[in-house]
Amino acid sequence: MNAKGVIKKVLFISMWLVIATGMVILLAAAVRKQKNNHCKDYSITIKGTQNNFFINEKDVQQLIMVGTNGTIKGQPLSSFNLHQLEQLLEDNTWINDAELYFDNRDVLHITVKEREPIARIFTTTGSSFYIDSMGKQMPLSERMSARVPVFTGFPSKNIASKNDQKLLDEVRLTAKFIFNDPFWMAQTAQIDITPVPSISSEWNFEMIPVVGNHTVKLGDGENIDEKFHRLMVFYKQILSKTGFDKYKMIDVQYAGQVVASKQTGNAKVDMKQLQKNVEKLLQEATENNIDTITIAEPKPVKIETPITKPDSTTHKLIATNNNSKTKLKATLDPNAVKTTPLSNKEKVPKAVMPKRE
Repeated sequence: MNAKGVIKKVLFISMWLVIATGMVILLAAAVRKQKNNHCKDYSITIKGTQNNFFINEKDVQQLIMVGTNGTIKGQPLSSFNLHQLEQLLEDNTWINDAELYFDNRDVLHITVKEREPIARIFTTTGSSFYIDSMGKQMPLSERMSARVPVFTGFPSKNIASKNDQKLLDEVRLTAKFIFNDPFWMAQTAQIDITPVPSISSEWNFEMIPVVGNHTVKLGDGENIDEKFHRLMVFYKQILSKTGFDKYKMIDVQYAGQVVASKQTGNAKVDMKQLQKNVEKLLQEATENNIDTITIAEPKPVKIETPITKPDSTTHKLIATNNNSKTKLKATLDPNAVKTTPLSNKEKVPKAVMPKRE
């Protein structure tokens, strides 16, 4: 190696030694600063997608103080184990995620993301709890009540068996669908869980609507979006013309069909108020410019022979869409049904009910 090569090598090594020395000095200064500096202040931020703040800044402050021996301001920076404090916060029922850091002014920033309930569940013994989007159970809060779908009739025993976990998962999926759809959030009063007779491991969901004097049979929680789609089509094509009190039961649990039973006797329904409620739903949907689904233009409706015993109130109706493989069947009163072809671009409005105080 010639002299130039040796000089270059020495310079290269010297440069890296200077860089390494500088890094050591900076690291030592940072450690010395952490030992000498103290927390000058702290800032707490709480995030929640629905702004249902079940936990407040005071709650977060108290949790942090537990991990810092009673104080936050004035504590040496070296006394803060940020990872441990984050874990302490995330162990709280109402906190989904936590992030802590110090800025260059020695201010502690605390950001927590609140766990969001998507359903409230009532058990057969009357106890109640929330679940979040992951199916995790959450206790009720004395601070506020979340506006979420309500389910009744959940088994009162501890959720430990495979069947109970499956039911909880179907409740979660059904609640998530309703929770994310403003129309069904406005129209769904509650979902009743009813066990299938003689089969203890199976159950059905029955939806009680806000507007209308009927019950909707959903079956289990499988393909829940398709079931509510069929119900929306039925609302649009049938109930919008006959009235929401015409049928006592609407069954949408089977693929490709809707089965409806007519009311018997004189149901005591305030028709004027019912009509106002329906008009209000549709008006608010128009004002908010919200659309739900597009219904393809149907072929003319064909009324066939009775599907079971001869009965003047029970007939089989089949309507097939030109642009869809879906076949819609319904048990209806033929005298009450008047269908109007819909254009390919016609859409069903989605309504948003005002929050009930």
